[in-house]
Amino acid sequence: MASPAVPRSVLGPPPAVWPPLDFALGALACCAACVFTNPLEVVKTRLQLQGELRARGSYQIHYRGVLQALLVVGRTDGLRGLQKGLSAGLIYQGVMNGVRLGSYSWCEALGLTAFHGGSLLSGAGAGALGALIASPAYLVKTHLQAQTVDTIAVGHQHNHLSVSDAFVTIYRREGLSGLWRGVNGAVPRVMVGSAAQLATFTSAKDRVSHSQWVSGNGWLTALIAAAISGVAVAITMTPFDVISTRLYNQPVDESRKGRLYHGFTDCLLKVCQAEGPLGLYKGMGPVFLRLAPHTVLSMLFWDLMRQHAVKDK
Repeated sequence: MASPAVPRSVLGPPPAVWPPLDFALGALACCAACVFTNPLEVVKTRLQLQGELRARGSYQIHYRGVLQALLVVGRTDGLRGLQKGLSAGLIYQGVMNGVRLGSYSWCEALGLTAFHGGSLLSGAGAGALGALIASPAYLVKTHLQAQTVDTIAVGHQHNHLSVSDAFVTIYRREGLSGLWRGVNGAVPRVMVGSAAQLATFTSAKDRVSHSQWVSGNGWLTALIAAAISGVAVAITMTPFDVISTRLYNQPVDESRKGRLYHGFTDCLLKVCQAEGPLGLYKGMGPVFLRLAPHTVLSMLFWDLMRQHAVKDK
């Protein structure tokens, strides 16, 4: 789940930054935030995959929650295990959020966000474009984060040697289209997350500001609004995130088709049948715990870099 960053119009009048530079600064800011939140992404991936193996009779360990999962991964794989998939995650965050924020910047410059509902539509559209382009990096990230020793393995184990090996292996085995396997789950995930975040963050920020609880403290206001927004996004986005993770990580057969799921709807039905409706909410804890700090850190880094860029003009 890459987490959607909040477009700058939500935070007030932006400094005049050249849109391509805004693209680069947004990508860099989200990459910086990813370094801090990647361990929660590892845990989220494991929690979302473990019921899949249990339903097929090869379940080995139960990750009972965020803290216990962090301890198990850290004890078994070491501290480096908590940063599995970081390189692929940085590629994904850079490309997805760079495209997302850069595209939204262009929409804003064209005046599209000034129309009623324009901000939501522009944010959702920009997020969908970013998710589509960055999908191969998310695929590799999911494979690497699921990969571990047999004693705590959940989900299919692809056994890639590195990020570059993963890209090459997938391309040789499944062709170019194989790098976009699972994208039909990723695009709606980001679109739903974008829409939910924009709507709740904007309204929450306005309510907190008007209440004068934290008058004059812009970043505390943003922090409270991000936490409220994080709850809404976690509730709406987690089912799509679970399906997306399952589609990305599943093995393929000789004809390059998924062995476990035929697509988004098939995965949705199979998860509900085998694990119940609550199976769609696996990993919601780390989704929320990652989302709020990732949003705040992304926006903090982005704002500071944009201010610095304006001063250097």
